[in-house]
Amino acid sequence: MSIEIPAGFRRVDLARNPFLDRVGPLYARLADGEFVLGFRVEPGHCNPGGTCHGGMMSTLADMLLILGANAQANLQRYMTTVNLSLDFLGPAPNGCWLEGRAQVLRVTRSLVFAQGTMTRDGEPVLRASAILKPVGEPSPDHGAARYAG
Repeated sequence: MSIEIPAGFRRVDLARNPFLDRVGPLYARLADGEFVLGFRVEPGHCNPGGTCHGGMMSTLADMLLILGANAQANLQRYMTTVNLSLDFLGPAPNGCWLEGRAQVLRVTRSLVFAQGTMTRDGEPVLRASAILKPVGEPSPDHGAARYAG
């Protein structure tokens, strides 16, 4: 199993959180305005069948859409998830590298609508869409540079 992280990615510095501490490590890159979230599936993320657990994939999708939408729309806001819809398209076996890309569909005064896809070796494994709610005031603590510098 390769543990190498692809070039251009750096470890995401998330605020300490007992739940999220178990999720990662997550990696990100920001190139030409596109935020890409990366993740290496490890044994602790897998179900008994040896593939990434659906709950883990759900968490990754949520993180992808929140971080990606924040980066793409340059909101620099903390966001909560109002709705998250997922389609599991294929397995993500232990040891594989997953990459996710998000797309902002619409930003209103109070909501952000986003969608994204996670791929393994270029093949889609998950499709997600979300409605997100920015809360609080803008802060560099929630900007893309913090996650993908």
